[in-house]
Amino acid sequence: MFELLNKREENKAHKPHFLGHRKRLKERFLNALTTNSTSSIADYEILEIVLFTAFPRQDVKPLAKEILERAGSIAKLISLEPIVLEKQYKLNQSAITSLKAVYELSLRALKEEAKTKPVLQSWKALLDYCRLAMASSQKEQFRLLFLDKKNKLLADEVQQTGTVDQTPIYPREVVKRALELGASALIMVHNHPSGDPTPSKSDIEMTEGVEKALQAVDINLHDHLIIAADAHFSFAGNGLL
Repeated sequence: MFELLNKREENKAHKPHFLGHRKRLKERFLNALTTNSTSSIADYEILEIVLFTAFPRQDVKPLAKEILERAGSIAKLISLEPIVLEKQYKLNQSAITSLKAVYELSLRALKEEAKTKPVLQSWKALLDYCRLAMASSQKEQFRLLFLDKKNKLLADEVQQTGTVDQTPIYPREVVKRALELGASALIMVHNHPSGDPTPSKSDIEMTEGVEKALQAVDINLHDHLIIAADAHFSFAGNGLL
Protein backbone atom coordinates (compact mmCIF):
# COMPACT_ATOMS: atom_id res chain seq x y z
CA MET A 1 0.00 0.00 0.00
CA PHE A 2 2.75 2.41 1.02
CA GLU A 3 4.73 1.47 -2.08
CA LEU A 4 1.71 2.33 -4.30
CA LEU A 5 1.26 5.70 -2.56
CA ASN A 6 4.95 6.46 -2.90
CA LYS A 7 4.82 5.60 -6.61
CA ARG A 8 1.87 7.95 -7.14
CA GLU A 9 3.71 10.75 -5.36
CA GLU A 10 6.79 10.03 -7.43
CA ASN A 11 4.76 10.24 -10.65
CA LYS A 12 3.32 13.58 -9.59
CA ALA A 13 6.80 14.87 -8.85
CA HIS A 14 7.98 13.92 -12.33
CA LYS A 15 4.92 15.27 -14.12
CA PRO A 16 6.07 17.98 -16.57
CA HIS A 17 5.31 21.44 -15.15
CA PHE A 18 4.03 22.74 -18.51
CA LEU A 19 1.05 20.35 -18.53
CA GLY A 20 -0.60 22.34 -15.76
CA HIS A 21 0.18 25.56 -17.63
CA ARG A 22 -1.45 24.21 -20.79
CA LYS A 23 -4.61 23.25 -18.91
CA ARG A 24 -4.85 26.67 -17.26
CA LEU A 25 -4.22 28.52 -20.53
CA LYS A 26 -6.91 26.52 -22.36
CA GLU A 27 -9.37 27.26 -19.57
CA ARG A 28 -8.49 30.99 -19.63
CA PHE A 29 -8.93 31.09 -23.39
CA LEU A 30 -12.30 29.33 -23.36
CA ASN A 31 -13.50 31.58 -20.53
CA ALA A 32 -12.37 34.66 -22.50
CA LEU A 33 -14.39 33.44 -25.47
CA THR A 34 -17.55 33.10 -23.42
CA THR A 35 -17.11 36.55 -21.85
CA ASN A 36 -16.02 38.33 -25.05
CA SER A 37 -12.70 39.26 -23.47
CA THR A 38 -10.18 37.53 -25.73
CA SER A 39 -8.11 40.74 -25.80
CA SER A 40 -6.93 39.68 -22.33
CA ILE A 41 -5.07 36.75 -23.94
CA ALA A 42 -1.66 37.81 -25.26
CA ASP A 43 -0.65 37.07 -28.86
CA TYR A 44 2.08 34.68 -27.76
CA GLU A 45 -0.45 32.76 -25.66
CA ILE A 46 -2.71 32.26 -28.67
CA LEU A 47 0.35 31.03 -30.55
CA GLU A 48 1.15 28.66 -27.69
CA ILE A 49 -2.26 27.03 -28.08
CA VAL A 50 -1.66 26.57 -31.82
CA LEU A 51 1.70 24.91 -31.08
CA PHE A 52 0.49 22.58 -28.32
CA THR A 53 -0.20 19.59 -30.56
CA ALA A 54 3.00 20.09 -32.56
CA PHE A 55 5.15 19.87 -29.42
CA PRO A 56 3.32 17.52 -27.01
CA ARG A 57 6.35 17.03 -24.72
CA GLN A 58 7.76 20.55 -24.67
CA ASP A 59 7.10 23.85 -22.92
CA VAL A 60 6.23 25.99 -25.97
CA LYS A 61 5.89 29.31 -24.16
CA PRO A 62 9.55 30.35 -24.78
CA LEU A 63 9.30 29.18 -28.41
CA ALA A 64 6.06 31.10 -29.01
CA LYS A 65 7.57 34.30 -27.60
CA GLU A 66 10.78 33.90 -29.61
CA ILE A 67 9.29 33.25 -33.04
CA LEU A 68 6.62 35.91 -32.58
CA GLU A 69 9.25 38.48 -31.65
CA ARG A 70 11.35 37.54 -34.68
CA ALA A 71 8.42 37.71 -37.09
CA GLY A 72 7.02 40.94 -35.66
CA SER A 73 3.36 39.90 -35.61
CA ILE A 74 1.10 36.87 -35.87
CA ALA A 75 -0.04 37.95 -39.34
CA LYS A 76 3.56 38.11 -40.59
CA LEU A 77 4.45 34.81 -38.94
CA ILE A 78 1.60 32.75 -40.39
CA SER A 79 2.09 34.24 -43.86
CA LEU A 80 5.75 33.14 -44.08
CA GLU A 81 6.59 30.44 -46.60
CA PRO A 82 6.86 26.89 -45.17
CA ILE A 83 10.52 26.68 -46.18
CA VAL A 84 11.25 29.85 -44.18
CA LEU A 85 9.43 28.48 -41.13
CA GLU A 86 11.46 25.29 -41.41
CA LYS A 87 14.93 26.67 -42.18
CA GLN A 88 14.94 29.98 -40.33
CA TYR A 89 12.52 29.31 -37.50
CA LYS A 90 13.44 25.63 -37.02
CA LEU A 91 9.81 24.49 -36.78
CA ASN A 92 8.77 20.92 -37.41
CA GLN A 93 6.26 19.78 -40.01
CA SER A 94 3.41 19.59 -37.53
CA ALA A 95 3.97 23.18 -36.34
CA ILE A 96 4.26 24.46 -39.90
CA THR A 97 1.05 22.67 -40.87
CA SER A 98 -0.80 24.19 -37.91
CA LEU A 99 0.42 27.71 -38.66
CA LYS A 100 -0.37 27.50 -42.37
CA ALA A 101 -3.83 26.09 -41.58
CA VAL A 102 -4.48 29.15 -39.40
CA TYR A 103 -3.23 31.33 -42.27
CA GLU A 104 -5.51 29.67 -44.81
CA LEU A 105 -8.53 29.88 -42.51
CA SER A 106 -7.83 33.59 -41.90
CA LEU A 107 -7.56 34.26 -45.63
CA ARG A 108 -10.81 32.46 -46.36
CA ALA A 109 -12.66 34.24 -43.56
CA LEU A 110 -11.51 37.68 -44.78
CA LYS A 111 -12.31 36.79 -48.38
CA GLU A 112 -15.81 35.64 -47.41
CA GLU A 113 -16.35 38.89 -45.52
CA ALA A 114 -15.30 40.89 -48.57
CA LYS A 115 -17.73 38.86 -50.70
CA THR A 116 -20.82 39.43 -48.58
CA LYS A 117 -21.40 42.99 -49.74
CA PRO A 118 -20.09 45.36 -52.39
CA VAL A 119 -16.31 45.64 -52.17
CA LEU A 120 -16.43 49.42 -52.00
CA GLN A 121 -18.53 49.09 -48.83
CA SER A 122 -16.22 46.53 -47.23
CA TRP A 123 -12.93 48.20 -48.03
CA LYS A 124 -11.29 47.40 -44.70
CA ALA A 125 -11.96 43.69 -45.12
CA LEU A 126 -10.50 43.86 -48.61
CA LEU A 127 -7.35 45.61 -47.39
CA ASP A 128 -6.95 43.15 -44.52
CA TYR A 129 -7.26 40.28 -46.98
CA CYS A 130 -4.68 41.78 -49.36
CA ARG A 131 -2.24 42.52 -46.56
CA LEU A 132 -2.46 39.01 -45.18
CA ALA A 133 -2.21 37.45 -48.63
CA MET A 134 0.67 39.53 -49.98
CA ALA A 135 2.45 41.79 -47.49
CA SER A 136 5.06 39.27 -46.35
CA SER A 137 5.89 37.81 -49.77
CA GLN A 138 9.51 38.21 -50.84
CA LYS A 139 8.51 38.32 -54.50
CA GLU A 140 6.20 40.70 -56.28
CA GLN A 141 2.80 39.22 -56.91
CA PHE A 142 0.06 40.68 -59.06
CA ARG A 143 -3.59 39.93 -58.28
CA LEU A 144 -6.75 40.96 -60.07
CA LEU A 145 -10.01 41.28 -58.15
CA PHE A 146 -12.86 40.95 -60.64
CA LEU A 147 -16.20 42.54 -59.65
CA ASP A 148 -19.74 42.05 -60.92
CA LYS A 149 -22.33 44.75 -61.71
CA LYS A 150 -23.05 45.20 -58.00
CA ASN A 151 -19.31 45.51 -57.24
CA LYS A 152 -19.29 42.16 -55.45
CA LEU A 153 -16.22 39.96 -55.77
CA LEU A 154 -16.49 37.56 -58.71
CA ALA A 155 -12.97 36.18 -58.59
CA ASP A 156 -9.59 36.80 -57.05
CA GLU A 157 -6.77 35.59 -59.27
CA VAL A 158 -3.00 35.76 -59.13
CA GLN A 159 -1.97 36.81 -62.63
CA GLN A 160 1.78 36.96 -62.27
CA THR A 161 4.52 36.28 -59.75
CA GLY A 162 7.75 38.04 -60.59
CA THR A 163 11.23 38.61 -59.25
CA VAL A 164 11.99 40.58 -56.09
CA ASP A 165 11.19 43.88 -57.77
CA GLN A 166 9.41 43.25 -61.05
CA THR A 167 6.06 41.75 -62.01
CA PRO A 168 5.08 42.08 -65.69
CA ILE A 169 1.39 42.44 -66.47
CA TYR A 170 -0.11 43.09 -69.88
CA PRO A 171 -3.32 45.08 -70.50
CA ARG A 172 -4.61 42.64 -73.14
CA GLU A 173 -4.39 39.74 -70.67
CA VAL A 174 -6.32 41.71 -68.07
CA VAL A 175 -9.05 42.61 -70.57
CA LYS A 176 -9.27 39.06 -71.90
CA ARG A 177 -9.76 37.56 -68.45
CA ALA A 178 -12.27 40.24 -67.41
CA LEU A 179 -14.38 39.50 -70.49
CA GLU A 180 -14.19 35.74 -69.86
CA LEU A 181 -15.56 36.24 -66.36
CA GLY A 182 -18.16 38.79 -67.38
CA ALA A 183 -16.70 41.34 -64.97
CA SER A 184 -18.00 44.91 -64.88
CA ALA A 185 -15.10 46.31 -62.88
CA LEU A 186 -11.87 45.28 -61.26
CA ILE A 187 -9.21 46.24 -58.75
CA MET A 188 -5.54 45.61 -59.38
CA VAL A 189 -3.33 44.71 -56.44
CA HIS A 190 0.37 44.04 -56.18
CA ASN A 191 2.94 44.08 -53.42
CA HIS A 192 6.30 45.80 -52.91
CA PRO A 193 8.64 43.51 -50.94
CA SER A 194 10.92 46.52 -50.34
CA GLY A 195 8.42 47.84 -47.80
CA ASP A 196 7.84 51.11 -49.67
CA PRO A 197 4.40 51.22 -51.33
CA THR A 198 5.21 54.28 -53.45
CA PRO A 199 4.43 53.49 -57.10
CA SER A 200 7.29 53.40 -59.57
CA LYS A 201 7.17 55.04 -62.98
CA SER A 202 6.50 51.65 -64.53
CA ASP A 203 3.65 51.02 -62.03
CA ILE A 204 2.01 54.26 -63.11
CA GLU A 205 2.50 53.62 -66.83
CA MET A 206 1.20 50.06 -66.54
CA THR A 207 -1.89 51.24 -64.64
CA GLU A 208 -2.63 53.85 -67.28
CA GLY A 209 -2.32 51.21 -69.99
CA VAL A 210 -4.67 48.80 -68.24
CA GLU A 211 -7.22 51.55 -67.52
CA LYS A 212 -7.23 52.63 -71.16
CA ALA A 213 -7.64 49.04 -72.39
CA LEU A 214 -10.52 48.42 -69.99
CA GLN A 215 -12.30 51.63 -70.94
CA ALA A 216 -12.35 50.42 -74.53
CA VAL A 217 -14.59 47.50 -73.47
CA ASP A 218 -16.61 49.49 -70.91
CA ILE A 219 -15.05 47.96 -67.79
CA ASN A 220 -14.15 50.18 -64.83
CA LEU A 221 -10.82 50.11 -63.03
CA HIS A 222 -11.77 51.12 -59.50
CA ASP A 223 -8.30 51.14 -58.00
CA HIS A 224 -4.78 49.84 -58.05
CA LEU A 225 -3.46 48.98 -54.61
CA ILE A 226 0.20 48.56 -53.75
CA ILE A 227 0.68 46.54 -50.57
CA ALA A 228 3.79 46.78 -48.39
CA ALA A 229 4.57 45.24 -45.03
CA ASP A 230 3.21 48.11 -42.95
CA ALA A 231 1.50 50.42 -45.44
CA HIS A 232 -0.39 50.58 -48.71
CA PHE A 233 -0.86 52.98 -51.60
CA SER A 234 -4.16 53.56 -53.40
CA PHE A 235 -4.04 55.00 -56.92
CA ALA A 236 -7.64 56.19 -56.62
CA GLY A 237 -7.06 57.64 -53.17
CA ASN A 238 -4.09 59.60 -54.43
CA GLY A 239 -5.77 60.97 -57.55
CA LEU A 240 -4.00 58.71 -60.05
CA LEU A 241 -7.24 57.08 -61.22
